[in-house]
Amino acid sequence: MAVSILAGKDRISLGNGFDLRLLSALEVLQARRESGELAAGEGERALCSNACLLARALEKTEDKTPVFSGGQEVLAGLTVEEIAALAGRWSAFSRESGPGLDLSPEELEKVKKNSGATPGSGCAGVC
Repeated sequence: MAVSILAGKDRISLGNGFDLRLLSALEVLQARRESGELAAGEGERALCSNACLLARALEKTEDKTPVFSGGQEVLAGLTVEEIAALAGRWSAFSRESGPGLDLSPEELEKVKKNSGATPGSGCAGVC
């Protein structure tokens, strides 16, 4: 993912040679789809979702390459507790990095400039 438009930083170091990075909306959708394929039932969905998210978010600090190739590899390589802890750290980081309601006027202008207007016909859906 390119650097986030709004986030102050797009990755955090875990201090052990690995980083967690923010994911694009597309990557989150891909993780959800993959977890749907992995989970055999509702009871497995949360664990599989977290594993698929981590497969995309966990990278080596040195060269920014993924540690795991997919959610199944995360499930095979980490314990339930490790997956839960890392997913919790990613979730907290994502919340902290997201824009809040406390944007300064300068930050708000930056958001407005970086968000594209949707092309329209000018007929407001009546045409």
